Amino acid sequence: MAAFRFPTDQQRIAIVGTTGSGKTVAAMWQLSHRDFDVKPWMIYNFKHDELIDGIQGATHIEVTDPPPERPGIYIVHPHPAQTDLVDAQMWEIWARENIGVYIDEGFMIAKNSTGFRALLTQGRSKHIPMITLSQRPVWMDRFVFTEAEFLQVFRLQHKMDIKKMEEYIPNPNPAETHPLEKRLPEFYSYYYDVGRDKLQVMKPTPDADAILDTIDMRLRRIRKVI
Repeated sequence: MAAFRFPTDQQRIAIVGTTGSGKTVAAMWQLSHRDFDVKPWMIYNFKHDELIDGIQGATHIEVTDPPPERPGIYIVHPHPAQTDLVDAQMWEIWARENIGVYIDEGFMIAKNSTGFRALLTQGRSKHIPMITLSQRPVWMDRFVFTEAEFLQVFRLQHKMDIKKMEEYIPNPNPAETHPLEKRLPEFYSYYYDVGRDKLQVMKPTPDADAILDTIDMRLRRIRKVI
């Protein structure tokens, strides 16, 4: 664990895993360490995840609203039929720059979304860090993984999803079975640091209540400053 590092405030992480595997809690833990105290972070909560909506100090905005300018966490609940509006809003984020983006379920974004791909491929230079989650990596735009500096893999049920992640995470011991083929204990995950080419096993994160407390405490500090 000594080699563990969080993404910087320009980098991207993709987190995958089946429902109930721990990926959303891990993503929220990642968010709790990000820089929403100095710039806005937008969460696309397609599934109305209760943990995300449990952020008491978050501001809820519409997919038709312009990207926020003030620091904080802003939650959007797009309807699946609003893919064009999501794409347009992502282009506004691209133009505005310096905004974090958290996507609760990446495959809900249309595969022809040019705005999403622009954030993935050009976001680092524009200071647009990203946290992207998915249950089914096989359905995802490949740029979610090729452009990520960090990959975190929880339990995956389908062999095609495991094979998909093996395309992006090299086997540290090619003579042996790829680690992703091996089951980990509940809520454990594989964490791949692309820059260091380091694959390690992550223990479970702090629990959801502790993570929400950390986020809410930081948001209260922001409100006092503003």
